[in-house]
Amino acid sequence: MCFLLHIHNNRFLGVERELIDMKTEIVKLNESLIKIPIPESYRDCMSLIRSDEYRLSGKNESSLKLIFKNFHPFKNSVLFWLRLSQYRRGWLFWFCRIMHLYASKRYHVQISPLSKIGYGFYIGHGISMIVNSGTTIGNNVNLSQFLNIGTNHETPAIIGDNVYIGPMVCIVEDVKIGSNSTIGAGAVVTKDVPENATVVGVPAKVLNYNDPGRYIINRFEVE
Repeated sequence: MCFLLHIHNNRFLGVERELIDMKTEIVKLNESLIKIPIPESYRDCMSLIRSDEYRLSGKNESSLKLIFKNFHPFKNSVLFWLRLSQYRRGWLFWFCRIMHLYASKRYHVQISPLSKIGYGFYIGHGISMIVNSGTTIGNNVNLSQFLNIGTNHETPAIIGDNVYIGPMVCIVEDVKIGSNSTIGAGAVVTKDVPENATVVGVPAKVLNYNDPGRYIINRFEVE
């Protein structure tokens, strides 16, 4: 009840699909610039959550509906609590962080709130994945099950916009994944992936440049 009251007091309940005025960080990826939103309030967090839900359903759900949905005991709410935990100065931070840790342990998903993640983040099946906390993830990115994005030298990957990463993929060290690219199931990525490319294999190699970003449906429009 206290959680819902705080949301009401911060005017979370009005729902529009327009992006609110949120702080952004510009990340350079080869010749492109990726805009990463930085939440500075719970309203910002809810904007990100709505963008994630839009990727899943294609619908602009109300904040209140999303809150009740993610309190359901059988709902995989990892992404919901991850987004709320990204606002580290909020008075609900520790509650959100504990809920995020609980959901992460339950579904074996390790994605740190310290990771920089764009709008429209989609986690396929929502189980068994590890993402290094320093990873930068662009807008409208799909991650699939049994994924590992890691580094042993504190040089994590940068992933562009509209990228699909298939199941059982391993991305190693400071590779740059170009926007609109597709990484096939089971690939081991050790070198940069060009924009618009489809890569497969161990190690991953370019297969073609046909129909880039074809698996990114319900894209959330980012200004």
